[in-house]
Amino acid sequence: MRRTIAIGDIHGGLKALIQLIERLELHKEDHLIFLGDYVDGWSDSAKVISYLIALNKDHHCTFLRGNHDDLVYRWLKTGEKNKEWLQHGGVSSIEAYKNISIEERKEHLHFYEQMHNYYVDNENRLFVHAGFSNLRGPKHEHHETSFFWDRTLWETALALGETISKDHKYYPKRFLLFKEIFIGHTPVTRVGEDKPLNFANIWNVDTGAAFKGKLSAIDIKSKKIWQSDKVFTLYPEEQGRN
Repeated sequence: MRRTIAIGDIHGGLKALIQLIERLELHKEDHLIFLGDYVDGWSDSAKVISYLIALNKDHHCTFLRGNHDDLVYRWLKTGEKNKEWLQHGGVSSIEAYKNISIEERKEHLHFYEQMHNYYVDNENRLFVHAGFSNLRGPKHEHHETSFFWDRTLWETALALGETISKDHKYYPKRFLLFKEIFIGHTPVTRVGEDKPLNFANIWNVDTGAAFKGKLSAIDIKSKKIWQSDKVFTLYPEEQGRN
């Protein structure tokens, strides 16, 4: 049976990604939707990109753009070094790219440029790294950076909890646009959780792989969850973004 599987933020944790892919026991017809932030954190950021490029040759993959991916792309393309980026994982990516050939860098640049800001499947499920703010939906968003920087979608879902039904006049109009919304960007470990977390129709699949958490994947229909080991245990000599 064909599965569609959403995978959370990787942040340079290639060892965790390989472990997770092995645990998924992939079938040729599976569709993997990566929710962004492949880089900045553990030491294998560049190798993660190379791995994903190779994976895409044999499997159906959709790659969404995360804020960290955009920052690394800007650095590779123009040399731009955002000070905040350097403080939040950027240095690890700069180090990771020191051993990458010019030809491979070109291949990586093409990969970054081909990423999607968002993806909507044929059952009206939205996949986006962070969120969107326009009440009419992503197609009407004024600034594309919202797709990989916005936190209001998830913060609204958390504040909503289970207190307001979909037919209530205060229920967020953005939530009604899609059957379900799958995101990453804000680790659920910030609220003490270690597995993909659901509020209203929002599923957050970022389980803190950049920090002390695991890398996670979820079958979007059955809601079966797979996880790697805690990523920091796979990189015992490194700090990640801790």
